[in-house]
Amino acid sequence: MKKYLLLLFLFWSFPLAAAAQQKIPILVYHSIAEYKGSGPSKELYVTPENFEKQMTYLRDHGFTLLTFERWEDRKRVHKPIFLTFDDGYKNNLNVFEVFQRLNTPQFKPAGTLFIISDFIGRSNRLSAADLKRLAETDYFSIQSHTATHPDLMKITDFDHELKDSKEKIERITGKPVIALSYPYGNFNKKVVEETKKYYKFGITTTPELFYEKGIKDELYYLPRIYVKYSTTLEEFVKIVE
Repeated sequence: MKKYLLLLFLFWSFPLAAAAQQKIPILVYHSIAEYKGSGPSKELYVTPENFEKQMTYLRDHGFTLLTFERWEDRKRVHKPIFLTFDDGYKNNLNVFEVFQRLNTPQFKPAGTLFIISDFIGRSNRLSAADLKRLAETDYFSIQSHTATHPDLMKITDFDHELKDSKEKIERITGKPVIALSYPYGNFNKKVVEETKKYYKFGITTTPELFYEKGIKDELYYLPRIYVKYSTTLEEFVKIVE
């Protein structure tokens, strides 16, 4: 009887342990465009051609693209992955075009745009009309990257950066803003406490896959892995697989 109970315990505990250790990629992009300048900022670009190859790989290999509104679905879907795009560049409209081309009944593209709210409408940034249109497509979740992109570890007045940016984006899209991407990936305990007042998620650039560690405020320390100009398709596959 004891042997039977031990086997039963092992049978049930192994799947639970595996589920707890499920590792999920949260990817971070910036500009989706050809790079025409010079210098280190090149790595913040991914060409539309390479981006489409990456998305085609995800489609053809059974990934499920999620946004933070569907966070709980990560436990229920096959090969969950999150795509995020920081800064709200106008060239993120190229993402929309790729998503439209790859959309099928079996593959629903989705991504999260983290917007600097005071930069909305600048010449190289998405406009309010762009954001409203993208939000209505259901391909995109529009979330906050603060109001002016400061280092949150160096400020004392958080209201404008966190509260006002959230409310401005919500007025534009008509949808809840529940996630904050920390500028430069910088955060500390104070930043997390302030973020918790307005958001359900805090997004870092700690370079690792997400898995549940059971730590306090875990959803405010979500890691992300950069996809860069130099990232080959082979390297991309290693990241997501």
